Amino acid sequence: MDPIAVISILGGLILLLLFIGAPVKPVRLIGQGAIKLIIGALFLFFLNAFGNQVGIHVPINLATSAISGFLGIPGLFALVAIQTWII
Repeated sequence: MDPIAVISILGGLILLLLFIGAPVKPVRLIGQGAIKLIIGALFLFFLNAFGNQVGIHVPINLATSAISGFLGIPGLFALVAIQTWII
């Protein structure tokens, strides 16, 4: 597809949302999910930074970020246990 067409379609959708208004609940849910993914990635970053001294390394990807972000510290410990004893 032509880049100008894609940009004009996205611009039109943004203008439509500005005039009509975005549905609040789905946008809020998407935003909260994105924030939890970012927090999960930060948890994993600090785990890898400090756990490097004892040989703990959990890769940072979408699945592990989602688990540690949505489940919190218990999810992070579960990822460490899975990485240590199962894999």
